[in-house]
Amino acid sequence: RNRDALVEVAAKAFAAHGVDASLEEIARQAGVGIGTLYRHFPTREHLVEVVYRREVEGLCQAADELARDHPPDMALEQWMQRFVDYIATKRGLSTSLRILLTTNSTLFSDVSGRVTLALRRLIDAAVANGSIRSDVDASDVLHALGGIYSAPDTKDWRDRSRRLVSLLMDGLRFGAAKSGPSKE
Repeated sequence: RNRDALVEVAAKAFAAHGVDASLEEIARQAGVGIGTLYRHFPTREHLVEVVYRREVEGLCQAADELARDHPPDMALEQWMQRFVDYIATKRGLSTSLRILLTTNSTLFSDVSGRVTLALRRLIDAAVANGSIRSDVDASDVLHALGGIYSAPDTKDWRDRSRRLVSLLMDGLRFGAAKSGPSKE
């Protein structure tokens, strides 16, 4: 229970304040002492990794939920929006994540493999029902989404990212067996 509370509070703190968020404040807000935090997470990087893995798991679960509840192309578009929103919260963690992902090859392969698989399932369903082009590759879509993330961090970034995801989706639909978005 303490561990879960620490991870939940840390996720919010890292999103709001970046990787330099106070560990003492995280422990306090989770209702535990700093010693409890360090017993569960010996280093800041360990805490960042656990938060990151948990959030990736949530992103992958969202793909399954969206696929179950929406037409394939709408599920794909909504997941891409969630992905962009998700990576936007990682701006403050970029240095720490870059270090983790370059020094911990299993973290990178686990995370990228899970995200790619979730996206591939959404793409395959949309291709199968004819709502997007058949030549769509999950890695290409992830690179395009990464490009959206790398846009300058301006006050209209979120609105711009939504428009860019919509534009990307229009490109995926262009030339598909049936045209236009599926009706919900």
